[in-house]
Amino acid sequence: MKERFAPDVIGITSTVPIEIIYSSGLRPVDLNNVFIRDKEAAGLVGKAEGRGFPLNMCAWVKGIYAVVKEEGLKRVVGVTEGDCSPTHALFSLLKSEGTEIVEFRYPGSRKKEEVEQELKHFARGLGTTLAAAERMKERLDEVRRVVWAIDDLTWRTGQVTSVENHYWCINTSDFWGDPEAFETQASAFLNEVRKRPPSSSDLRLGFIGIPPIVSNLYQVAQSLSIDIVFNEFQRQFSMPYQTSTLAEQYSLYTYPYDVSFRLKDIKTEVERRRLDGIIHYVQSFCHRHLEDKIIRQNLALPILTLEFDRPGEMDARSRTRLEAFGEMLRQKKGGGRRQRRPGACPPHHTGGPQGPGVREPALR
Repeated sequence: MKERFAPDVIGITSTVPIEIIYSSGLRPVDLNNVFIRDKEAAGLVGKAEGRGFPLNMCAWVKGIYAVVKEEGLKRVVGVTEGDCSPTHALFSLLKSEGTEIVEFRYPGSRKKEEVEQELKHFARGLGTTLAAAERMKERLDEVRRVVWAIDDLTWRTGQVTSVENHYWCINTSDFWGDPEAFETQASAFLNEVRKRPPSSSDLRLGFIGIPPIVSNLYQVAQSLSIDIVFNEFQRQFSMPYQTSTLAEQYSLYTYPYDVSFRLKDIKTEVERRRLDGIIHYVQSFCHRHLEDKIIRQNLALPILTLEFDRPGEMDARSRTRLEAFGEMLRQKKGGGRRQRRPGACPPHHTGGPQGPGVREPALR
């Protein structure tokens, strides 16, 4: 066992109230990002399977388990309501093997008073208070505003690429365990891209569903002159609403709640960002598969559903389907193929490692 994480690090498997974690003196690290940015991510899945995990189980769950074991992580936040059932089983397994599980739940009612009670319970479990976490929210909202501005430049002016949008939004789940370092580098990036010329898009797509397990989906889309100007859950990680309290913030956060609540946010962004179509990503063996039919019944624009299982690059069949989807949308609009816009791209993965000039702080 390597035990590479510092003692003040606590793992998270889903976006949780990190304001409470930071106010307790701990630093959150998103285990999804640690898993997917590992050069041997597929090997981590294999290690979990070697320890008895079934083949027909979500690779994210297997990857997270392997990260906890490989890194010797002692403490993890377990979302007991508002996440998938396989993660509940994962927490039971980790607990039986000596990992401390700090529980948090998103109440299905979404009532602010119930959310507030859960926040207080979570704060007590980490030895802090909701009042201290509210003060931390004010600080983190300053950092989030930088990412909101990056997101705006993706769809308003085209100065930020879809890869870059994905990168900065997805890392708001933990701010690298160091909000100050994150803010410094995000602000430098924002200042840089503001100097780029605006870029118009002839094909504007949205990406909905959990972030993809494949490493190069955004790069493939960009090579096909497809602009993804809306990343549903990645944007949600940045808590993209002006709120005055944590209870309000986490009652508006769509990820843990039912698909009908998600659809309200998606429909708003479809209209606001003038989307031509949607890529709906579904992870193999995930319960969110069932939501695809509901989404198709409720969104009045073309949808391409892509499914992947394990880490790696996009397969040729999926690339062909994406290319054909783009050409179909262009024919529908009566437009031609545009030139790929200039701009630096972060690396080919979901949550890191870093692109040129971008370096996450060490948590080890």
